[in-house]
Formats: sequence, C-alpha cells, structure tokens
Amino acid sequence: MNYTLPFIPERPAKPRNSGITMMMDKGLSIRQAEDFLSASGELTDVIKLGFGTSYVTNNLVQKIKLYKDAGMKVYLGGTLFEAFIVRNMFEDYIRLLDKLKLDCAEVSDGSIVMAHDKKCEYIHTLSKSKTVFSEVGSKEAGLIIHPAKWVSMMNAELQAGSWKVIAEARESGNVGIYRANGNAHTILINKILAKVKPDAVLWEAPQKAQQVWFIKLLGANVNLGNIGYEDVIPLETLRLGLRGDTFFSYLPAELKQKIKVE
Repeated sequence: MNYTLPFIPERPAKPRNSGITMMMDKGLSIRQAEDFLSASGELTDVIKLGFGTSYVTNNLVQKIKLYKDAGMKVYLGGTLFEAFIVRNMFEDYIRLLDKLKLDCAEVSDGSIVMAHDKKCEYIHTLSKSKTVFSEVGSKEAGLIIHPAKWVSMMNAELQAGSWKVIAEARESGNVGIYRANGNAHTILINKILAKVKPDAVLWEAPQKAQQVWFIKLLGANVNLGNIGYEDVIPLETLRLGLRGDTFFSYLPAELKQKIKVE
C-alpha cells in the first residue's frame, strides 16, 4: 500500500485461499491486459476468459501467458466447456486446455441439462491435472433450484475435486443467487453458508451493491467473482472500508461515536 492507515482489515497474501477476486475478461486486448495488470494485478487472483470469448479473442496464447506470468489462475468460461460437452468433445476440450497450457478449468451446466453424477465425473477427471472451478446454478432467468439441492450439489462437487464452487449469477447479476432486480436471494445464500464452507464458495457479484452486500455479510475476505476489469480497485476499497458503502465497517466504536452518521 502507498501509506499507512489504522483500522484497515488484513488481507491474506497471494496466493490465497480466501478473499479471492476473480476478474472476468470479456475480450481485452493485449495492451488492455497489460494496463490492467499494471493497475490491478496485485489485487487480482483469478482471470476468467468469459463464456466463449476465447474462441474469437486475438493473441489468445500471448494473453494467457501474460496473465499466468503475473501469477494469475486463468481458465476458460464454463459456457465454452458446455459447448464442447454438448458436441461430445470432452477429450478435445482437455487437449485444448493442454495446448493453451492452462492448469485451471471450469465445469458448469448452466446452459445445458446434465446429470449431476456425470458433472462430478468431469470434475474428478479434470481435477487429476487441473485446478477445477465448478459452477452451480442455471443461467435461465426464473428457474428456481431448491436451496437443499444447491447445498448437495456444491458439497458433491467439492468432494469430486473442485477447488472452488461458483455460485451462479451470470455477468449481469440477475439470476441464480440473485433475483431479477439484482437483490440477493438471502434465504438461499444463508442456507448455503450453513452447510458449505464459506472459503470454498466463489460468489459471482458483478454489481457494486452485490459486492457491498457480501462484504457486509462475510467480511473483507469473501471470495467474489465476475468483477469487471475496471472494478477491481473499487472493489478492493470496498473490502478495506475505504469507500462510503463500507466506511464504518472496521472503525472502532470510539471513533464512530465522534462522527455524526446521517
């Protein structure tokens, strides 16, 4: 940090297991990726090359190397995994990961219907050589999954070999763990937290209000994903109580008493 302030929450050093920030790259150029790393690389843990953007992104190999050399975990979006699976091309998908020298992978079923046992089989197979992120929740608006099913699927996927289970929200933040208006499904999230280890979950939170909600619920070191490249630094200030929404979260009572809170 550039200077010292008291009463700032401690953040784990990288590589870390909690307090992870996953940036969603939806097609940045090499120059944009370099600028991003210069500005926000130290604050970012994971890069997701969103949905199927890797299919059409220029200089893909160069960009992946750039991120990996900066110490990032990099993986292709789960939608691309599903695009291979629906075409019966799982082995081709593994060969693609190896060709791109990717040591992380995402397994999801948000767009296709997949037996959960089969999904866990994919996770188990990939986890032998890759760090696996698996995503739970549908991308279809209005489709409700019972909280008990969320919990059972998350725990089964962790047991199958996932490093983190991702709670689905899409890049828009209005499905899965959120309602159509972007508000959190509080009951669902609390049910998950009661049965799944918090550090094992990566919560997709593309909207600022969603990031604030999770930080107030779980603290500075909650795992958050689908963060825009321009939002990583603003998110870090939310984590540290250096933005109005979380300003009073870490101040001691004696300082709060000196301030008139409107």
